[in-house]
Amino acid sequence: MKIFNTYTTTLLIAFFLSACSSTKKVVEQKLELSAVDVLQSLQLTNRYFMNKWTDTGKPIYTNRWRPSNIWTRAVYYEGLMALYQIDRNNEYYNYAVDWGNKHDWGMRNGLETRNADDQACGQTYLDLYEIEAKPERIQKIKANIDYIIKSGKVDDWTWIDAIQMAMPIYAKLGVMTKDQTYFDYMYKMYHHSKTQEGGGLYNKADKLWWRDKDFVPPYKEPNGEDCYWSRGNGWVVAALVRVLSLIPENEVHRAEYVADYKALMEALVPIQRPDGFWNVSLHDPNNFGGRETSGTALFVYGMAWGINNGFLDAKIYRPVVEKAWKAMLAEAVHPSGFLGYLQGTGKEPKDGQPVSFSSQPDFEDYGLGCFLLGGTEVYKMLSR
Repeated sequence: MKIFNTYTTTLLIAFFLSACSSTKKVVEQKLELSAVDVLQSLQLTNRYFMNKWTDTGKPIYTNRWRPSNIWTRAVYYEGLMALYQIDRNNEYYNYAVDWGNKHDWGMRNGLETRNADDQACGQTYLDLYEIEAKPERIQKIKANIDYIIKSGKVDDWTWIDAIQMAMPIYAKLGVMTKDQTYFDYMYKMYHHSKTQEGGGLYNKADKLWWRDKDFVPPYKEPNGEDCYWSRGNGWVVAALVRVLSLIPENEVHRAEYVADYKALMEALVPIQRPDGFWNVSLHDPNNFGGRETSGTALFVYGMAWGINNGFLDAKIYRPVVEKAWKAMLAEAVHPSGFLGYLQGTGKEPKDGQPVSFSSQPDFEDYGLGCFLLGGTEVYKMLSR
């Protein structure tokens, strides 16, 4: 009887180990990334949004009404145009064109707005102009940027989000018009934010950016570290990626943009969470720590783009990208296409909290835009 029990126990252990091994293999297989799976996740999340917002001109209501050409929606359309690059669905193009038409291809506060948040819509207007060169698509955003340049004022980008909202517009206009003026002026504005605003919003020592002058030391996080907001640094990543994708190889300031981009990428690798996400506070994981999708998606965008374009070593960065993308798919994407763990609008870790799988941010459009930008580059990485 004793022998029988030992033998039975051995069989049960063997069966259990085998089952665990098989289960592990199944899980691993499910987590294997493929370009097809990535595209399907992008289509799912985008379909959710387009079905929810069938009227592209419908104002957005949170605590008050806002027009749908504000920065949050503009970032979504940046992502949609990226998706259109890899999935030539005319519905995407028509949806974006309808958005431009609904706003008469203009900015929220008119031709003389200096607010980068107002100008962000121009990135998609210019993308659509490149596809179909209708003058109304470029006229107002170009007039606005020309107005900014004529003013000679270079201190508009007082918060690092603004770098992403506006800088790529200057780059694209410079390419379209073959006019160095746009490249030169965009650098002056970038340089002011980087080295002069609040004493300079870039910390060369940590290779990260303070969100605005309110967070430059002596401001500290509860653990005594500097406050580096995840999504804020993500905006800088996106700006540099989009600018480097546009400007000529011989553009005079290109080397500095590349150096800043690579430094930021290096800073992010050791502070990735074990689960693949990044915390909202990059150097204080206990200050509203936890999964957060928008910053993570922007970092994925930057790293995958760098791999695809030969700026980053795939041996170092691809595992980081894959870990982050798998984490977002497993933990943030709902079966409906809704994105969880998305921090609402704000400027620091405490804003838009709590962030959870089911929490509804005040605006969900920019988070999807970040996810689409990141996903399209992951798709390209896997398709190489």
